[in-house]
Amino acid sequence: MNDFIPYEIIEGQYDKGMVLLADHAMNLLPPQYGKLGLPQAAFERHIAFDIGIEGLTRSLAARLGVPAVMGRFSRLLIDPNRGEDDPTLIMKISDGAIVPGNHPISDEEWQQRIETYHRPYHNAVGQVLGKVETVTGKAPLVLSLHSYTPFWKETPRPWHAAVLWDSDHRAVHPLLAGLRAANDILVGDNEPYDGALKGDTMYRHCMIKGIPHALLEVRQDLIGNEAGITTWAGRLAPIFAVMNDDPALHEYQVFASRTGPY
Repeated sequence: MNDFIPYEIIEGQYDKGMVLLADHAMNLLPPQYGKLGLPQAAFERHIAFDIGIEGLTRSLAARLGVPAVMGRFSRLLIDPNRGEDDPTLIMKISDGAIVPGNHPISDEEWQQRIETYHRPYHNAVGQVLGKVETVTGKAPLVLSLHSYTPFWKETPRPWHAAVLWDSDHRAVHPLLAGLRAANDILVGDNEPYDGALKGDTMYRHCMIKGIPHALLEVRQDLIGNEAGITTWAGRLAPIFAVMNDDPALHEYQVFASRTGPY
């Protein structure tokens, strides 16, 4: 019997119309997987979860009074921010670390992880979004929270934060403007990653349905402790609140994806 819960829903005021998501919030594994053959130190690294994002999501949900959905399982088990048909859904090697528990892996085990962890997480996201839609009669504003490393290999990443997106600009432009208004941080626009990824969380729950959304990445060294989390929650909460007050960010409008036809 598997009693591992793959997600956590933070309850909030659904009538406010905003939902926070944190796909990679935690680094937990169901007991039967042990450590996937890896040392414990691997689960303190970015390969296992988005450092700082659980605390940031909890703080923002509390400050804003809105619901949030967080993934509880490590991305090393299965990545909730990938489509079910994505070959990188279960990584055999992640940033140089070989994952013995993922290689070799049978088709049956691959499907088992989808059905037991990946799909229930997305069902929870759909449930929360649907509740907001029912309560408000409008589209929710979805803000997805992630974090990234200050370096990739030997290359520094100068951006303090980044907004990633596909083609729906509605929530992106005000978020970029809000972040840049104080003129004290460097903000990436689809840097260091491109936000167009077929089948990912934003594609699945927002792009296809025409729900306004943005994915925000914060550099991990800036939110790696409570002081950093408090600082960034204080920075982000007013920006998110202003965005949420904009009626245009609660309308359905489907944009063509840069990844190809739906």
